[in-house]
Amino acid sequence: MLEVLNDFLSGKLLIVLIVGLGSYFTIRSRFVQFRHFGHMFTVFKESLRGQAGQLSSFQALMLSLAGRVGAGNIAGVGIAVTLGGPGAVFWMWVTALVGMSSSFFECTLAQVYKRADGDGLYRGGPAYYIQHGLKRKSMAIVFSILLLVTYGFAFIGLQSYTVTHSLQNAFNFAPSQTGIVLAVLLAITFIGGIKRIAAVSDLLVPIKTLAYIGVTLYVIGTQIEHVPAMLETIFKSAFGLDPAFGGLLGSAIVMGVKRGVFANEAGLGSAPNVAAVAAVKHPGAQGVVQAFSVFLDTFVICTCTALLILLSGFYTPGFEGDGIVLTQNSLAAVVGDWGRVFVSVALSLFVFTCILYNYYLGENSLQFLTRNRVVLMVFRGLVLALVVWGSMQDLSTVFAFADITMTCLAFVNLVALALLFKVGLRVMRDYDDQRKAGIGQPVFDSSKFADLDLDRNAWPANPQVETAADKAAVQAQPQR
Repeated sequence: MLEVLNDFLSGKLLIVLIVGLGSYFTIRSRFVQFRHFGHMFTVFKESLRGQAGQLSSFQALMLSLAGRVGAGNIAGVGIAVTLGGPGAVFWMWVTALVGMSSSFFECTLAQVYKRADGDGLYRGGPAYYIQHGLKRKSMAIVFSILLLVTYGFAFIGLQSYTVTHSLQNAFNFAPSQTGIVLAVLLAITFIGGIKRIAAVSDLLVPIKTLAYIGVTLYVIGTQIEHVPAMLETIFKSAFGLDPAFGGLLGSAIVMGVKRGVFANEAGLGSAPNVAAVAAVKHPGAQGVVQAFSVFLDTFVICTCTALLILLSGFYTPGFEGDGIVLTQNSLAAVVGDWGRVFVSVALSLFVFTCILYNYYLGENSLQFLTRNRVVLMVFRGLVLALVVWGSMQDLSTVFAFADITMTCLAFVNLVALALLFKVGLRVMRDYDDQRKAGIGQPVFDSSKFADLDLDRNAWPANPQVETAADKAAVQAQPQR
């Protein structure tokens, strides 16, 4: 029954939701992810600047990448190629391409409806824009419960299973012992709250990402003459035109979308919870930054993994095995046995930061439901126990359950996005108008959006503009 339900929800409904609504958002926004593509790098550079006592846009980006760049980029790509053939990679790209627009709007709305937390920080996410934007508290509670179950529990167990069994394959470490060590390290980080989680992510996310990209690019560079042929195989297989993978067309689409969503999380409603934490001058800026993180996750990291697998010579049509072993053995086939060790270490860093991210999402959901300190401590204890438990389990059933709750999350979030899309467009146009007027760093004036239920502590009316050039541009901008 679980498999049948999972096949319908994540194999059919999820594809329509993610690709269909993502395409609608893309067209209605005049292809926002393309129009702002070059601007993404400028905003990314500006995000390095933070305000004292608050989380910067860069820290929020690192937190979201901590979740986006995880087991899905290594094991997930391997699973997609194993079950859907090389064509699955193309559908991962499609999912990310339309998902960039979904991510822009969900993270922009999270910023619009965020609430000041009283200690110089903010909280927000789909539960908040559902409650304050749609005025539907019951729908917000349903979303929070789904997010808590999916990220706070199911995905944490999956991540623990992935890393402990990878280390067992590389070093013969006992999964239960690795699970205990992982739980202890996580407990130390949890104690420091969101600021320590952000600090650890600041350190580990760039290291793990750059190191992994560097090694995979080395493999790609050594066989660069074969890359065009591999890309041709990906495109042909995506449409059933490659004889070796002709029977996998349906699986390529399903696995590409499912694993693509699992890897980049665009449209799920998870990243907005982190995006709302950042102190930014305009919600649109954080939307641009988070769209960039989807691009980096799928078009860079997932593509590197896919080309590594396809160029290694280890993968053959009909390969049977799990995604972790496929990626490990593919790298080892090119660089030697240390490749297995490297994948395990990289995966350990990916999973550690990913669990931190999942924990924060669970905590954010819990605090939306209750601010009881005892409940929070019980949740932390359950998360640590689940890390140890997950290390010793066969989680195929839990994976199916996580896919189901993930699809339900996407359904609730995307329905909310569709209903709030006009608000998202207003905010996007305000951002675009200021950029056209020559304002380098657009500012959000809540007085222009007096009809919305905004937190004036988070978004004051008539905010100050920092630079003289921006002040002049604001004065020259026509009043509406």
